[in-house]
Amino acid sequence: MEQQYSNKTQQKSRINKKAALQITIPLILFATISIQLSKNLCFKRGPTPTMNLYLEEQVKINPRITTTSKKCDLFSGKWIPNPEGPYYTNNSCGVIQEHQNCMKFERPDLGFMKWRWKPNDCDLPIFNANLFFKIVRNKSLAFVGDSVARNHMQSLICLLSQVESPKDVSNSKDDNFKRWHFETNNFTLAILWSPYLVKAQDNDPNGKTGKSFYGLYVDEPDEVWKAQIDEFNYIIISAGHWFFRPIIYYENRHFMGCRYCEIDNLTEYSLTFGYRNAFRTAFRAILDKESFKGTVYMRTFAPSHFEAGDWEHGGDCIKKRPYNSSEVTLEGENLDMYKTQMEEFKEAQKLGAQRGLKLRLLDMTRLMLMRPDGHPSKYGRPAKYNDIWPSDCVHWCLPGPIDSWNDFLLEMIKAEGLETEIPSFGT
Repeated sequence: MEQQYSNKTQQKSRINKKAALQITIPLILFATISIQLSKNLCFKRGPTPTMNLYLEEQVKINPRITTTSKKCDLFSGKWIPNPEGPYYTNNSCGVIQEHQNCMKFERPDLGFMKWRWKPNDCDLPIFNANLFFKIVRNKSLAFVGDSVARNHMQSLICLLSQVESPKDVSNSKDDNFKRWHFETNNFTLAILWSPYLVKAQDNDPNGKTGKSFYGLYVDEPDEVWKAQIDEFNYIIISAGHWFFRPIIYYENRHFMGCRYCEIDNLTEYSLTFGYRNAFRTAFRAILDKESFKGTVYMRTFAPSHFEAGDWEHGGDCIKKRPYNSSEVTLEGENLDMYKTQMEEFKEAQKLGAQRGLKLRLLDMTRLMLMRPDGHPSKYGRPAKYNDIWPSDCVHWCLPGPIDSWNDFLLEMIKAEGLETEIPSFGT
């Protein structure tokens, strides 16, 4: 079972003596650092733009994609019925993990697999594995992020495996560091596990899953992925749900404060503080790495859909069809996370252009907010565990709505002609 996430209300209720001890130790180590001084290290934020401004600037961030004879914003549209889906099953794809295998565990409603995204001003073609292979032949792609990034990679493997079955060429048995090679097309896919993108340590690795404080070094990229990205022509970077955990923050190796601590005399930072700095540091690491010549895609935050409680307090996702745009609003913490990513991405894209590095946006937030029906819920495990394990409203069933992410990916790669503009590094 995946390491699970908890929301703010849950975390506040769980601070105990162990958590207090975890905080006290860093305070002792850095006793000479003033808590008041640490407040001054917080990145300043200007006035918050309205959501409309973000939508208007979408075109500036991502060049509009030419699909047929006109230009089109792929990310503004609606979900429409697609009776032809799905394009694989749990029998035709061998990389679906148990907790996303909704078919195996007999989810009774299968309509969630029969929708596709329709942009307002054009059509988005369904993923074509043969065309994708033609573009990425002799190249490689890495997903950098958490279990949702891995979920995405497995979706792409499932779609591609209908044309060619890959070989597992991983150096590790850990699902978080897998590599798959498609020999006929000499194409490699990889997942580089980094849920925070920056250096992180579990301050209580023997504690109960999801209940310990992670230490984040907000100005230090995670060297695990940074050291490997030169090997790849494309990287898709993302992060999100792990930032809802209790976190201790460090900068310049000095203790700064925390999130979801609520301990007297400690600086409490906002949810987006760590998120902003993680992307800022990750983008800086990529931009400073002159040996990296590939293309970077940032995939925006994919919201969860818990109702009537959070992960471990009975929350579930029981909707059986997508929302339309008038039924749901991007707001609250989802909007905060989205805006933070967009702000850091825009700045990084500007800097990347100065050295000829392409940064592109996979803007999945609003369209996935409209898919409450696509999560495993309780159909990612045997029924006998329903009273023990929480429902999963974070990840996505395979097959399911996440497959559409690859429709966008292919269309963007195809439209930019990256097959001729990026050199092949080999595999």
